[in-house]
Amino acid sequence: MTWASWTTTGVFAGRGGVRTDEAGVLTGDLTVHTTWSSPEAHVAVQYSGGSDWFTVTGSPVRCESEEFSRLLHQTVVDAVRADGAATVPQDLPVEARRVPRAPAS
Repeated sequence: MTWASWTTTGVFAGRGGVRTDEAGVLTGDLTVHTTWSSPEAHVAVQYSGGSDWFTVTGSPVRCESEEFSRLLHQTVVDAVRADGAATVPQDLPVEARRVPRAPAS
């Protein structure tokens, strides 16, 4: 099984915060964590320094490559910082979700 994970600490979410399945909207100093295990990515958030993780609304999302999961993680981090009730995007381009193929020789 192939997997990878990313964690970004010190992500400040203002009034709009980030939507979670378990706790509603979280605001303040947060940590965002993405775990990718082909073919999907799970995105969670916690208060920085806290112990409880909450599923970001929209997670898990189909994600067939490690490269795309890294892009997904950064997209969620940027959305949290943008202060607009961040969720995991479901409308990313299909081509971004596909496993990259080696060029033909």
